[in-house]
Amino acid sequence: MKSMYAKVIIDQDAKALDRVFEYKIPEDLNVSVGHRVYVPFGNRVLQGYVIEKSAECEYAADKLKSIISCIDEEAVIKKELLSLMHFMVTKNHLKYSSTLRLFLPSDMREGRVKELFETFYLLGAEKDVAEISSRAKKQLEVALYLKENGKTSSAVLSEKFGYSAVKALYEKGLILKEKEQVLRAPSFTKMTDKRVSLNEYQQHAISSICEDKTYLLHGVTGSGKTEVYMNLIERELSHGKNAIMLVPEISLTPQIMANFKTRFGDLVALLHSGLSAGERYDEWKRLFSGQARIAIGARSAIFAPLENLGIIIIDEEHEQSYISESNPRYDTHDVAEFRARANVCPLVLGSATPSIDSYQKAKTGEYQLIELPVRANGREMPVVETIDMMNELRAGNSGIFSNKLLAELVNVVNNKKQAMIFINRRGYSSFMRCRDCGYIAKCTDCDVSLVYHKEDNRLKCHYCGKQYHVLSRCPKCKSENIKQGAVGTEQVANKLKEMFPDVKVLRMDNDTTSTKNAHQKILEEFKNAKPAILVGTQMIAKGHDFEDVVLVGIVDGDQTLYHTDYRSSERTFQLITQVAGRAGRSQNEGKVILQTYSPKHYVYKFASNYDYKGFFRKEINIRQTAQFPPYTRIIRILFSDINENNVRELLKICYTEIEKLRARYGRDIIYLDAMKSPIQRVQGKYRYQIMMRLNLPTADKIENESFEIVDKASKTSVFFEINPQNLS
Repeated sequence: MKSMYAKVIIDQDAKALDRVFEYKIPEDLNVSVGHRVYVPFGNRVLQGYVIEKSAECEYAADKLKSIISCIDEEAVIKKELLSLMHFMVTKNHLKYSSTLRLFLPSDMREGRVKELFETFYLLGAEKDVAEISSRAKKQLEVALYLKENGKTSSAVLSEKFGYSAVKALYEKGLILKEKEQVLRAPSFTKMTDKRVSLNEYQQHAISSICEDKTYLLHGVTGSGKTEVYMNLIERELSHGKNAIMLVPEISLTPQIMANFKTRFGDLVALLHSGLSAGERYDEWKRLFSGQARIAIGARSAIFAPLENLGIIIIDEEHEQSYISESNPRYDTHDVAEFRARANVCPLVLGSATPSIDSYQKAKTGEYQLIELPVRANGREMPVVETIDMMNELRAGNSGIFSNKLLAELVNVVNNKKQAMIFINRRGYSSFMRCRDCGYIAKCTDCDVSLVYHKEDNRLKCHYCGKQYHVLSRCPKCKSENIKQGAVGTEQVANKLKEMFPDVKVLRMDNDTTSTKNAHQKILEEFKNAKPAILVGTQMIAKGHDFEDVVLVGIVDGDQTLYHTDYRSSERTFQLITQVAGRAGRSQNEGKVILQTYSPKHYVYKFASNYDYKGFFRKEINIRQTAQFPPYTRIIRILFSDINENNVRELLKICYTEIEKLRARYGRDIIYLDAMKSPIQRVQGKYRYQIMMRLNLPTADKIENESFEIVDKASKTSVFFEINPQNLS
């Protein structure tokens, strides 16, 4: 029999190991492409992934070592995902090993989770019950219970009657034992499946989305995009196809999951980081085996092990969270486009406020634009009233809330309705500063100010999680004159509790949703309380549908407006439009109070009129004039190391070589500079960066040559970011 050979990627982070290694496949070992295997490596045994099999080998066969064994009974990475690996490694300059890890639950890869089996007992022949002695009362009770209830888990029987009685019956052969796999499933709220009649725009959208192309579904908030998604998926299931549906926030999954589970039952599986290790593994396994045919979840669900995809949907496609900002860095849109091409199926990008990039692609014909211009319930969009907070200050109101917002909150409470208050800053206050010498409390490991959390009475770093004692006096000048910075969700919620002591005030941010199912519990509590006020960050800004929310208050509309980022106006417009859309979603009329210190900024004019097209025309013109994406490409090469000298030395070497590209590419390199990162240290690592802005026709060439320069010289952590979402 002819020898077979495997190309293996070693599951290790070391750069030197990030290449293909060849191994012999033993004749008695059934190895397939996609299998995880144990291989000898030096004097160690390491895990690896088989990415190719061949009857030929590139190296001398007698020098090759053999695979030791397979880790799993079957190959666990589908062939399509292996093709995706090659695509991502090339496009995003990633390591093979870190890319492959995206395709498996992390606890499975590390051997910390397996299928869960439970022991069940059932009665043997009924005549055998007569053999049980009348003195063995517990054993008789077990037998009678099994006769009445049928097969029962060992845990239930042991709790009711004691394990010794169960064991005695089993040893006598009077009851039988079976092992069954138990699926650990995430919980969801049961709903009744309300089939709604679709309006003409929804029907047009469903009939239009039928080819293997990318569609941009631009629908105002409340236009019934979810119902369109469900109808599209239902159609593909009827054709024997499968589906992936992505949402940007874990906070959205309880509501989406409830809708989809109600409609599609056990065909739906959920994938996101908020699941327990067991739940995530079992949901992944159901998708892998074909038991589940619809994957729903946040960004990572795009790697669901489904074959034969009929449709991929990215809801709220404009959201930053679809771009991974930690290693491995990738854009979910790119991955979705690859998978849609591989499966020859439609990709649907849905949003009330599409990204400028996506809408430009729709305008130029790269995507097909489909619009849902009206709310599904036929109601008007809520009225947005802009409040100039400078006028409030002049009138003597220096509080968090304008007089208008307070008056509207009183109306909500009196009418037993609900309100949402949006402020995109968590904690009690954004910093603590000494009024006398100007000292600001900063994290010792990160170059950022610490945020005060009153509930825990701690200062916290929102980058590394480190906690510190609250300042009672300045460590620099010993002054006790300490000032707190801008307000956050915690302070807003506390003020509302003081003003409305009898009203349910809930808070939803990263601090209140860190425990399992916390999102679901908060949303359920809010839904069932009237009157009620929900205070939150951008977690509350999109997707949620509460029929009694009649008021939305935006406390600090300017917070994202003046970031040093070319996308700041776009993000502000998106957040205001999305959060405004939470009001008036049923028969109740909605109102939005927008508080700002810059009421004349063009963003507020367009947002208050829900004029996306007007905003797009203004913004795309600014981008073209200033030569920013989508007309150019921004590359950030981020270097980080615990030793600052190492980073600076590597930066200097790479920058010197990259600068030489200017001689060849001239004005195609619009901008090139090396500098410290805006946040100079995170988790104890110093950060420096090279920033480039490139003309599109030669951008690929310059990007690839720059990567080769950096890859050759690199001795420390380097990340390549293409059009980064966060320039800090």
